[in-house]
Amino acid sequence: MRVGILSYPMLFQRDGNLQVQVRATVAALNRLPPLPTGARIEAELVDPFRSRLDDYDVVHVFAAVNGNHRIVEEAARLQVPVVLSALVAPGWSRSDGTRARIADRLLGNLIGADVQTSYSQIRHALHLASLVVAQGEPERQAIRTAFLINPAKVRVLPNGVSPHFFDAEPALFRSRTAIHGRFALMVGPVSPYKNQLGIAQVLSEMALPFVVIGEALERDTDYLRQLRAVPGVICMGALRQQQRMLASAYAAATVFVLPSQGEPQPQAVLEALAAGTPVMMTEESGIALPHSEFALRMVRWDDSRAQKSALLDLLDAPPQRERVRTLVRSHTWDSVALQLADCYADALAQRAHCRLSAGLPQQAPV
Repeated sequence: MRVGILSYPMLFQRDGNLQVQVRATVAALNRLPPLPTGARIEAELVDPFRSRLDDYDVVHVFAAVNGNHRIVEEAARLQVPVVLSALVAPGWSRSDGTRARIADRLLGNLIGADVQTSYSQIRHALHLASLVVAQGEPERQAIRTAFLINPAKVRVLPNGVSPHFFDAEPALFRSRTAIHGRFALMVGPVSPYKNQLGIAQVLSEMALPFVVIGEALERDTDYLRQLRAVPGVICMGALRQQQRMLASAYAAATVFVLPSQGEPQPQAVLEALAAGTPVMMTEESGIALPHSEFALRMVRWDDSRAQKSALLDLLDAPPQRERVRTLVRSHTWDSVALQLADCYADALAQRAHCRLSAGLPQQAPV
């Protein structure tokens, strides 16, 4: 079974959670043993300049934004099954969807043209996809209620975590940075949406040092300057190609924070938990880990009092690191790949059923 992996063209021009997810997914799929049919999965990143979508048995598209609806649209035209990892923000509600559809109609009537808003593009991609992958139940609910997609075609499948995070130790980070004692850590792009400045002010009041790993886009350089001016903040920039150092930073941190305005399935949170570090994060998230309250506190992104209270709880009674790790011990990329293989098989079966119903000849099995 040939599986083509695609996303938007600029994806790999910087590092982030989605880049990690795509690379790890491709590698794990290619490690899978033969399927029950005897076929093997051969997954690769699609080069659109050299390959066609119908060169593949299944196309897996990551993200329903940034023009990716055109990929899904073309694959549907070619009758190639599409699995879409939507990455829809779980904050989308039924009323949000209603307002977006009304706005689409009003704007279209106003200018006398068919309007392609980001909402309509996402909904179009979700509608055309053979199967949709959500990273948690909140995202599945958002897809169902805000975008009016049949929940039967949506599979809930969380991200995986690379093995080296589970055995991470703090020594490497501390020896290279000379940062000792307790500190809070945040990993990711520096921007108002991620809200580093807001949590920095909370942490400064608590006299807890704040280590920030990540870069700011040019438009957010003033925001980065303000962040650096807060007492106790240490901005390290990005740790490109330094996965061991990053894992050690997670293990060295006393607490990991992610108070952004929305996080469908934050990879950094899974990695922090795998390293044994408790987390305080935004409640606008698709992450769902049963019985995790002892190590995972979720509060409003802009509620500084609740953030401080949650942090104090985690600092006053720090959970045992090995117990924290057990929350995500089953979140491996290999287990993700196994579940994706089932999605691909189901997508192919759907296509075969549709062709049979339409009286079309069946294609050779893969």
